[in-house]
Amino acid sequence: MSVPSFSGVPPRDHPVPAPIREAARGLAIVPVWANEVGGATFRLGDGPGARYAKWAPTGSGPDLAGEAARMRWAGGRVTVPRGTVPSITVPRVLDLGSDDDGAWLVTAALPGEMAVSERWLGEPATAVRVIGEALRAFHDALPVADCPFSASAEERVAEALRNADNRADRALHSDYRHLGGMAEALKRVADIPPVDRLVVCHGDTCAPNTLLTPDGRFAGHVDLGDLGVADRWSDLAIATWSTTWNYGAGWERPLLDAYGIDPDPERTEYYRLLWEVGP
Repeated sequence: MSVPSFSGVPPRDHPVPAPIREAARGLAIVPVWANEVGGATFRLGDGPGARYAKWAPTGSGPDLAGEAARMRWAGGRVTVPRGTVPSITVPRVLDLGSDDDGAWLVTAALPGEMAVSERWLGEPATAVRVIGEALRAFHDALPVADCPFSASAEERVAEALRNADNRADRALHSDYRHLGGMAEALKRVADIPPVDRLVVCHGDTCAPNTLLTPDGRFAGHVDLGDLGVADRWSDLAIATWSTTWNYGAGWERPLLDAYGIDPDPERTEYYRLLWEVGP
């Protein structure tokens, strides 16, 4: 199976791994996302019974078993009174498996679409507001003391240092090209700023991972493979950065306003650089 050289919505004829075909059980299969390391996500079927199947080739990095554990934990920690709207929503795990070629994770569909769909790219004010409000609800709802997963800066720095040789030639984002390379970036992330507030972080707050309902309300969070306890700026730094990639300039502050927090340039710069040196 060929490996795509992009990250985004793949063509309709994107190759479908055999385990994903088996999981579909005859339902229509539509590729909805693919990345540069061969991973892909597929929609299986349509309507209320639709499912999503994520595929990670062996050696590509994502730990789908870990993601399943995190979704199960997060989904079981939110109590919703009858007749109210849940403050956070995550996919329900339906199936998990692996073979010599890779691993797969099947979840129930959530009733919404990505904040970077054509609809919401055309209405960034709504999308950005929902992303900010939903992230605040996520941080407020999940109990730090009960969370068995950690995503601390200390652990992430240690991992980056362990893998430094494999990433020595990787180019940094243009915001950090002035550092001259990965060696200087690793030196800088070793100087960790004091924690603002520990929360259960989502771990990958790029805009596509927030879903909206057709009428512009929060529908759910997806891609929870990096969920864990960390400084909330670990999430906020990437959420705001993602607005510049997806909606253009001028949307960072509206996201922070929706979350309910003032900018923190020092922590924002630090956690974006930490993201750059990570996997």
